[in-house]
Amino acid sequence: MKMSGPNGDPNITEDDGLIINDEDEFNEEEYAAINSMLDQINSCLDDLEERNDALNGKLHELLESNRQARQEFRAQLNERDQKEKNRPSTPPPPSSEDSKTSQA
Repeated sequence: MKMSGPNGDPNITEDDGLIINDEDEFNEEEYAAINSMLDQINSCLDDLEERNDALNGKLHELLESNRQARQEFRAQLNERDQKEKNRPSTPPPPSSEDSKTSQA
């Protein structure tokens, strides 16, 4: 029987020993066991996906909370800076040397 190979090679035959015919027969119990294992794996993967989605949601909430906290902190700093800029500047208190020169 002539068949094409994995790369489209038309010169491979079953007689070459490169093509494997899996004609192993599985009984119903083996299929049921495999099916059960696949169901368990699928269930575990679904659970992992749910946990991943929950963690992803919590991470987004945390990032949003941090972003809002940074914005509030910046707003407070900007407000404080504006108040300091608008406050009339008062001369520094006289130093002890200034008072000595004015007394002399």
